[in-house]
Amino acid sequence: MGIKTALPKSELYIYTAVLSLALLWAGSWIIEASSGTLYFLSLDASDFEWVMWFTTFRNHILFALSGHVIFAKICSMVSPKNRSLIYMLYGSLAVLITMGWTYISLILSHCIILYSVALVKRKWLCFVAGVTSLATFKMEPFNTWQEGFVTGSFDLQDVLFYGGCGFSIMRCMSFALENCEKKDGNYSFMDLIKYNFYLPFFFFGPVMTFDRFHEQANNPNLTRKEREMWNITIHALVHLGAILVVDVFFHFLYILTIPSDLKLLKQLSDWSLAGLAYSNLVYDWVKSAVMFGVINTVSRLDHLDPPQPPKCITMLYVFAETHFDRGINDWLCKYVYDYIGENHDAIFKELLATICTFAVTTLWLGPCELVYIWSFFNCFGLNFELWVAKLFSLPPFSTIERNLMSEAMSRRIRGLFNAVNFWQIILYNVLALNSLDFAQLVAKRLLLKGFPLSTLSVLFVTYCGVQLIKERERRQALLDDPEPVPPPEESKQKAE
Repeated sequence: MGIKTALPKSELYIYTAVLSLALLWAGSWIIEASSGTLYFLSLDASDFEWVMWFTTFRNHILFALSGHVIFAKICSMVSPKNRSLIYMLYGSLAVLITMGWTYISLILSHCIILYSVALVKRKWLCFVAGVTSLATFKMEPFNTWQEGFVTGSFDLQDVLFYGGCGFSIMRCMSFALENCEKKDGNYSFMDLIKYNFYLPFFFFGPVMTFDRFHEQANNPNLTRKEREMWNITIHALVHLGAILVVDVFFHFLYILTIPSDLKLLKQLSDWSLAGLAYSNLVYDWVKSAVMFGVINTVSRLDHLDPPQPPKCITMLYVFAETHFDRGINDWLCKYVYDYIGENHDAIFKELLATICTFAVTTLWLGPCELVYIWSFFNCFGLNFELWVAKLFSLPPFSTIERNLMSEAMSRRIRGLFNAVNFWQIILYNVLALNSLDFAQLVAKRLLLKGFPLSTLSVLFVTYCGVQLIKERERRQALLDDPEPVPPPEESKQKAE
């Protein structure tokens, strides 16, 4: 079955109607549950990151990023060839003022160690050194010991400390691995410092691999494409609108607070629980898209092409595309997943690649029981996709699909499997975004207590959504690669 396989328009209209009514119905249950709680009309402050970014420390973050934009723009106009050095000077000064000289010294010590290892030009050694360095910020007692070097105390200190240190190590590893690929000589230590202390990416990411950053930040050609500034402005306004919408929703929909109230959850319908689980993932995507979108807007003003925001969870029905941080995802794919798995056709290579990828991801997130469970299930889901795809590519399944099935029917059957996969993605990820108890409750209600009515009805609605996603992908494929137009029929000879 090709991606360009179409379904009848009437069938798609039915899918649209079913999905719309189901979402409205589930939404009404969530609104009713929210309005019946003590929280109603007060701000849902369950998400620390959102409150930090857009309420408590909004002015501090805006001041730092605005200063970067103004300072970088003026200095880049004066000396465009040295703009990467200017970005580094401003970033280092901002970090120094915010966190103190001991923090800068700690970061530089790790940079020096990993730069020294990079000069050996052995990938395995660079990777081991980088992972070891990252572990010192993620595991006791090393993380507490290093945190003790940073004096002072303010509300944001822990977040900035671990955010800056963690992303710095990932950037140093990228630098070291890219230096191994450099055939003539080595990159300089100053190249690493310029890369690491670019302020918009320093504390909160996203991670931009060294090869891309080095090429773009040192490009003296600062001309913009046609309508590029217009597009940047539109994206900035869209992110501002999203912030306002989410802030308003937080006063009416308590999608983050309700899952922690098990007594209230038990009173909700199966549909309401399913909608709540789905809403948690949608919210986390919106948060990631907005937070990275703000940073990306600033970096685009600096003539960089940063990692894009994550793909919307609504558009995901395969584990291979599931991520909430495209920068970390790109980093893992380039240096671990694709490096080990190569073309991802061999089952055992794929298994090894996914295990290594999720091992690094577990360390990045911080080893704990919940992260172990999340990593195991997502690793299993990614491999299970490959196993099923391999199985159905062999006879007799491939023969049946090729000879006895129309392309439209093949798309429908694949859509059924994708609908099941969609809910695996939701259940496997909501346990990390919310809690294990909430994920277990949703799974029990949908798979056991709600079977067969709730289970099949939720899967059917999901199937409708998957088919609409596939239709969107089909139309995009036709735009990207239009089908050849058949030659016009030869005109009939005119009668003499």
